[in-house]
Amino acid sequence: MDNFDAELASETSRRRFLRHAALGTAGLAAAPALAQQLVDLKLPGGNAERPMTSAFPGKGSMILQRVHPPLLETPMDVFDKSVFTPNDQFFVRWHWADIPTSIDVETFRLNVFGHVNRPLSISLAQLLRLPRVEMAAVNQCSGNSRGLFQPRVAGAQWGNGAMGNAKWLGVRLRDVLDLAGVKTGAVQVRFGALDQPVVAGAPDFEKALDIDHARDGEVMIAFGMNGEQLPLLNGFPCRLIVPGWYSTYWVKMLNSIEVLPGPDDQYWMAKAYKIPATPGANVAPGARDFPTVPINRMIPRSWMTSLPDGQTIAYEASIPVGGIAMGGDCGVAKVDVSSDGGRTWYRTTLGADEGRYSFRRWDGRVPLRRGANPIMVRCWNTNGVAQPMKPIWNPGGFMRGNIETTTIIAA
Repeated sequence: MDNFDAELASETSRRRFLRHAALGTAGLAAAPALAQQLVDLKLPGGNAERPMTSAFPGKGSMILQRVHPPLLETPMDVFDKSVFTPNDQFFVRWHWADIPTSIDVETFRLNVFGHVNRPLSISLAQLLRLPRVEMAAVNQCSGNSRGLFQPRVAGAQWGNGAMGNAKWLGVRLRDVLDLAGVKTGAVQVRFGALDQPVVAGAPDFEKALDIDHARDGEVMIAFGMNGEQLPLLNGFPCRLIVPGWYSTYWVKMLNSIEVLPGPDDQYWMAKAYKIPATPGANVAPGARDFPTVPINRMIPRSWMTSLPDGQTIAYEASIPVGGIAMGGDCGVAKVDVSSDGGRTWYRTTLGADEGRYSFRRWDGRVPLRRGANPIMVRCWNTNGVAQPMKPIWNPGGFMRGNIETTTIIAA
């Protein structure tokens, strides 16, 4: 990307981003009025229709889950076009509604401080001069598919589209930490951002990683996404990339890195995004007083994307099917499909391997019978973990990963 530095740092580009970002307030306010149509997410708890909108800055047609703060879901048909999700249809999830609508790339600074020898205030120009890395990785909301939980749980009622896959360009977090000189005894690294709470006294959104994880050479600070600059709503000018982990750790509009001599005991680590410390993060509905841990590694998942759920087609003895799979915290080993409720499984052909943290395309063929055909998809990852048949439940609506079913009607 030879022109990346010039594009980001130029005065023309700066003004373009300021003008583009300035649409944010008006764009967010206008989103419901500019809704184009309704889409049925087929959530089992009802209230499943959501408006489609193209009113948000830098975004194409998206499923509108919430306006303030913006929650935009990617339509499932987008995932059938490529394993890489286009920037203008990449999902959006913010915790606080006070999001900057303009970023001056000349005055922006990334501050590194805390348990270090040399506190730093890094400009974007300095960041761009560090050695670069590029990695394909899935960014998936911890609560992706929460709307499918039964019984229903509180929180954004996402369908399956609170996720996306991109090629991220940036620098290793380890290299930035090395510039600051991490002191002996460092335990965690905490990351903060430019978005702010809208309620007095509410905690800033901050997340932390163990020091060894932060320095593993894979965690990165990204400023590029699919060959372009990060969209404003996906974290411009830079964001954290934590491959194989849920997106709550992928801090957007990253502006602070604090090395800690002890564990982070603030709200977003100590109280929020906690999962049951049980196999599969699963507890009985209504269970209370169970031990918890912070959510962390992703698990394997897969979807059929070639036909939407409920689609009626002309009867044929068999049809081609295709979709995407992810291994979670490692690669995809195989994907099987079934059209008879899981009694018979058929191996699929995997597409190009874009990296162990990326989506991977699969294609296969299944027999049909007249009437309803429940087509199931199951992924195994390279660690030998397979998707389970039964869904889990927990009160946060986190980490859904069971086999998903798409019903096709053969008439």
